Amino acid sequence: MEQINPEIKNKVIAAYNSYNLDKYTEKDVINALKADILTPDDFGALLSPTALPFLEQMAKRAREKKRQFFGDNVYIFTPIYISNYCENYCIYCGFNCHNKIRRAKLDYNAIEKEMQAISKTGLEEILILTGESRNMSDVEYIGKACEIARKYFKMVGIEVYPMNSDEYAYLHKCGADYVTVFQETYNSDKYETLHLAGHKRIFPYRIEAQERALIGGMRGVAFAALLGLDDFRKDAFATGMHAYLLQKKYPHAEISISCPRLRPIINNDKINPKDVHERQLLQIMCAYRMFLPFANITISTRERAGFRDNVINICATKISAGVSTGIGGHTDEAEQGDDQFEIADTRTVDEVLKAICEQGLQPVMNDYVYV
Repeated sequence: MEQINPEIKNKVIAAYNSYNLDKYTEKDVINALKADILTPDDFGALLSPTALPFLEQMAKRAREKKRQFFGDNVYIFTPIYISNYCENYCIYCGFNCHNKIRRAKLDYNAIEKEMQAISKTGLEEILILTGESRNMSDVEYIGKACEIARKYFKMVGIEVYPMNSDEYAYLHKCGADYVTVFQETYNSDKYETLHLAGHKRIFPYRIEAQERALIGGMRGVAFAALLGLDDFRKDAFATGMHAYLLQKKYPHAEISISCPRLRPIINNDKINPKDVHERQLLQIMCAYRMFLPFANITISTRERAGFRDNVINICATKISAGVSTGIGGHTDEAEQGDDQFEIADTRTVDEVLKAICEQGLQPVMNDYVYV
């Protein structure tokens, strides 16, 4: 496991540990709402419980920022799961190595068929996902999937196990544009209790994955905490600070933030987010938009359709559509492997496109041209 300068990691952990969500007053929140450029302390104020009664003002301010930096644009993509084999024991994840699910790995021919089917919907961006198993999904396998994707899509992302910078460089050469890594929680003590086996237990290696991806030449990186695993406000603060600090160090990097909440999984339908209701989720997303106005904010199919349609008009700039979290399922053939988690919005690409246009927003399939 490659070691890099730990400066960013140390600052993020320090920010998490020092964030005191109870210290903020109404005056702090009001001052943050008035600020054109937010400081980290302003961001902390907007994430605090004190800010929740100001949600309407936050939404209005966030919408202004979204329009200022993104206009009416809403970017659309879909994930493709190509393997659900995993060597980690993460107690909240349907792919965990001890969960009795149907395991599958698509061969290259099946990957191509899936991508052909997805491209026919008009989508031009895809996110490739695997379970975290180097044995079943090695770097070369993922690289070949990126090469296939490049034939059909103009933007290719990967959400796989963390890698060294030279491996990210190889995948970038194969066609990958950006890397998504969910830190899950920035509480290192809680992290240990949630990840009981596998390489994912190595907290520092995971938290530095985005920086290694940028060192390896990736154009963009995406961040997320899985909201509901621990104190969601502290995790949201650490996520925002992580993105903020890396953007300062790598100003050329394209930054994205996802806002996933826990979802039920096969064999455990009791897994649900603690205290993270839609109002709290909207508060987090509005705070992200005001603190990081340049960043894409993604709203996934973990959330219901009505909520997703609302937030793309307020603060989110990226939405998934036509989603399956199982292995296969985009073609007429039956899914080969079980889902990672249950989704809440099962709409097709056309249905999501219609919902975007009905709000007077502009669906964008791709905004990058290779020359």
